Amino acid sequence: MEEMKIEQTQSKKRKYNHEEDDDMMMGFSMEDQLNQDLLEKVLSWLPTSSFYRSRSVCKRWNSVAESASFRLACQQVPTRDPWFFMVHNSHLDQSIVFDTSQSNWKHLNNKRPRRNPEIEQQSELTTDSSSSSRKNDLIPVAASGGLVCFRSTGSGVFLVSNPVTGASRELPVLPATAQKQNIHAIAMNSSSKQSYRLVLVSGELPNLAVSVYESGKDCWEEEIKLKSQKAEGKAAEGGDEDDSSEAAGGGGGDEVLYFLSKTGDVVATNMQRSPSKQYSSVIAVKNGEEIIYFLSSSGTVVACNLAKETFFEYPRMLPVCYEYSIDVVECRGEMLVVVLSEFLETASLRVWRFSEEDKEEKDRTWRQIAVMPPYMSHELYGKKADINCVGSGNEELMICVNSSKVSRYLMCDLETNGWTELPKCVVDGKPKEFMSAFSFEPRIEARV
Repeated sequence: MEEMKIEQTQSKKRKYNHEEDDDMMMGFSMEDQLNQDLLEKVLSWLPTSSFYRSRSVCKRWNSVAESASFRLACQQVPTRDPWFFMVHNSHLDQSIVFDTSQSNWKHLNNKRPRRNPEIEQQSELTTDSSSSSRKNDLIPVAASGGLVCFRSTGSGVFLVSNPVTGASRELPVLPATAQKQNIHAIAMNSSSKQSYRLVLVSGELPNLAVSVYESGKDCWEEEIKLKSQKAEGKAAEGGDEDDSSEAAGGGGGDEVLYFLSKTGDVVATNMQRSPSKQYSSVIAVKNGEEIIYFLSSSGTVVACNLAKETFFEYPRMLPVCYEYSIDVVECRGEMLVVVLSEFLETASLRVWRFSEEDKEEKDRTWRQIAVMPPYMSHELYGKKADINCVGSGNEELMICVNSSKVSRYLMCDLETNGWTELPKCVVDGKPKEFMSAFSFEPRIEARV
């Protein structure tokens, strides 16, 4: 780390009196000349990690963090460089993030949310899991703004936490009807810095329903039943609304097929995802309408329009009998898909977007917008790796590549098609292996 040194020089015109200057400086400091409002505005623009280090400068700076006016000043900062909240399946009690502003790993001590003791005790009575697993059963499932949402694998309760401050809030229990259904997607949307929405998509294709939690009201709204966009169009034209498998969208349902891989293994087409990413989904706003995207168990992308209360299944990217790993991300306000596949004895990692702006439906298709250099992707050939990806809201994606043979973390710049591999995160002399990540802005003022 470089140190900045300010050298004092003597004027040639008159002799510099050091003793006199030292006496004057004893009664003067720049901090004393700053009023509280100006000091808070200056500190609010510091990177979050830098601000926490600066709190050790003096008591006055340390007290700023608890000031309500300082939090208001932080709200005026439009964006902050994202942090990635990393997920390690066997160490759910640890909070490790990657700071993109300083390109390093950070351990958030004692910032992990804890369950309500009453609910935890009730969960212990209704589950046969070991005591060690009960203590650490909160897994991150969604993130937005400065918040991360956790879900208890035992009781199913949701908690929303600010990873920077450690503040957390336990959400009301889901309505009984929603608890009984299979959850496909969990996503968060922070439309403002004072409130957020948690959106759940449940049911089975083509019978999907949406449950929405509003933080401002602190309650779950009435469940919304979704209709197939294609079936709705047929009904408007006088056709049968539930005609054939098209009622399920563009993929013809969610059946499981089995096939032989190139190595002779039996492979199922239904996707097996890590617990933290089994609800992998994103929210994007198009023309003022919230749309939640998620992957069906067969690997197709499903879009649920919350305003129109409809859903649509996108065309499949690759044939069913084809080995690949896929994930959906949100970046630059649009939905993108990342695919890791193998072909002709090499591996390929590509980013795709769907060209919905084309007027003719026949011209709407998946188009490649970024591709990993072959010399990097070829190293993944034969590793049977799974990818878990997350967008940072600007031009960058983080991609976690994992298998029993490989563990890599990559950043992709969509604007330049630049690919960078992140350094290993070493804790107690051993490298950590993360399964996935969630992107959030490190905001001290974010309320749960």
